[in-house]
Amino acid sequence: MSILPDPVDPNNLPPEDSDDITMKRVRRWLIGKPRDLRDRRIFHHLSLIPFLAWVGLGADGLSSSAYGPEEAFHALGQNTYLAVALALATMFTVFIISGAYSKIIEQFPHGGGGYVVATKLLGDKIGVISGCALLIDYVLTITVSIAAAGATIFSMLPEELYGWKLSVEVAFIIVLTLLNIRGVKESVLVLTPIFIVFLLTHAILIGGGVLLHAGDIPEVASNVGSGFKQGLSAMGLSGMFLLFIHAYSLGGGTYTGIEAVSQALPIMREPRVQTAKRTMVYMAISLALTAGGLLLCYLLWDVHKVDFKTLNAVLAEKMAEGRPFGSTFVVITLLSEALLLVVAALAGFLGGPRVLSDMAIDSWVPRRFGSLSDRLTTQNGILLMGGASLAALLYTRGSVSALVVMYSINVFATFSISMFGMLLWWWRVRSKHPLRQKRLALFGTGFLLCATILVITVYEKFQHGGWMTIAVTGGFVILCIVIRRHYDKLTRGFMKLNEDLAVIERLAPAQPATPPVIDPSKPTAVVLVTSYSGLGIHTILHIQRAFSGYFKNLVFVSVGVIDSGAFKGADAVEALAKNVQEMLDKYVTLAGRLGFASVSRMSIGTEVVSEAEELCLQISREYSKCVFFTGQVIFARERWYQRLLHNQTAFAIQKRLQWDGMTMMILPVRVRSS
Repeated sequence: MSILPDPVDPNNLPPEDSDDITMKRVRRWLIGKPRDLRDRRIFHHLSLIPFLAWVGLGADGLSSSAYGPEEAFHALGQNTYLAVALALATMFTVFIISGAYSKIIEQFPHGGGGYVVATKLLGDKIGVISGCALLIDYVLTITVSIAAAGATIFSMLPEELYGWKLSVEVAFIIVLTLLNIRGVKESVLVLTPIFIVFLLTHAILIGGGVLLHAGDIPEVASNVGSGFKQGLSAMGLSGMFLLFIHAYSLGGGTYTGIEAVSQALPIMREPRVQTAKRTMVYMAISLALTAGGLLLCYLLWDVHKVDFKTLNAVLAEKMAEGRPFGSTFVVITLLSEALLLVVAALAGFLGGPRVLSDMAIDSWVPRRFGSLSDRLTTQNGILLMGGASLAALLYTRGSVSALVVMYSINVFATFSISMFGMLLWWWRVRSKHPLRQKRLALFGTGFLLCATILVITVYEKFQHGGWMTIAVTGGFVILCIVIRRHYDKLTRGFMKLNEDLAVIERLAPAQPATPPVIDPSKPTAVVLVTSYSGLGIHTILHIQRAFSGYFKNLVFVSVGVIDSGAFKGADAVEALAKNVQEMLDKYVTLAGRLGFASVSRMSIGTEVVSEAEELCLQISREYSKCVFFTGQVIFARERWYQRLLHNQTAFAIQKRLQWDGMTMMILPVRVRSS
């Protein structure tokens, strides 16, 4: 009795389930059609010019002026005379951190941000700490931006509607998740007008706020001087300094978006380094002027906290009071600020999945986080970021103050590690290097500022949300270490298989002078492989043992997967196709030495299962007597977490092919993981 199924009639395949068709249509409507990997213009289309990068990434830093200066100003209490010094210190810090990250961009032109800097300069163990802190930072980027957007929106609405704030914020996160699955550039282009309106309205708010009080500046200066003298007599110089440092540290949320540019270099338009550095300049200037200007305006207009309103809302209302179209200006200003905060959440969706994919490539997190969707986005990472940010939002009930504390701790942990790594690198550079002294001064100052803010924030706010950030980050680091150990053990097991491969290649007969000619009418074993390794060879040998002499042909099939690690430019698809074809040629050569007639088939895509199904359908039309095979690693004891850490591609393909009326066998390959 033949093991082969009846020949497949491609015109008489089972119809797709109507529910499946409906879901596909809904998915396409929500996230768009797949992108064509053969189009060499893809990378150019997806990449961002400096202005668009400023919108997508700089919005995070610029929008932090909605909550960073407010937290710092609140911390001054009645000692608002320190606001001028606070504004200058804030602007100075923005320029120092931005300048330092511009040099990091030069040093690491392929991107990666704090995770790559720490890994390359300080080692894997520090790298994973930085990566975990950075990932949670991006989750909280989304959460705090949306929470602050909600606070701004409801500053314009009646108090009785405040109960809807959390629901609106949840809706914002869901919509942004869908936008980012569609693609980076699409989400940025949609929101660019909002960014421009924000710039215009806040330029009027800050510029007008200063000009309208220009005549009062001498009086304000006098009040600042007298306030300083009173504070000096009441608290002493050390007490005043501690208060200033306390307020300066709690304004740490102001600087939180600066790192995103170095993280997102892979999506920058060529030349990437110049594009990223220009983006950083735009961000630094706009953030310094906005944050410093708002602090100065709070002082000039004597702004104080009002229930259910942000300080920016109070400032806008005071400035517009009694003026023509004043209420319209307030609404437009606050609405643009709220929407820019929504735009700022994009930085979390851009940077977070990129960190995840970098860590997946290094085996710190499940490797599936390095995969791209058919829209060429890191869909798994985007979904995780959206879900985690929703959890943080619900946990804090949308409290901006609590989120800023949690957010700032991880931001400045990453900043401090990056600054220290670069400081150490330049310290080791030979003393005659012309830039050594300047770089040491830059990164030394940056490290001192960042470490100071980090230590004081943790000390002051440990019991007010700081402990949660430290606990979650620490737990995530431990989880990453456990995952990495699992992959390392498995790698050692695969090394044994590859040793067997070398033995088999050495003992196999020589290539015959006339290789067997493939006959499509004869029984054919179609072998799905991912790489030239012991796993694939053991699959071939298993077929030989189980069906001795039955199969006359071997067809090797492989799908080259474009993931976040491979998709680096316009030539990535061609390079991957070449590598896959070279790998398949090795299998064809070995099969000829083993006495089989063989050929290969391949395709390139972002999703293995669909591409493999299409290839197999084509092969089934050409070879009437074919059976499909692939190998699957099995463990002595199946654990629940193994499904998360290892893909189930073989079973997914088998299910598809069985539905299409074809036979596929999964051959087990035992690998000892210890």
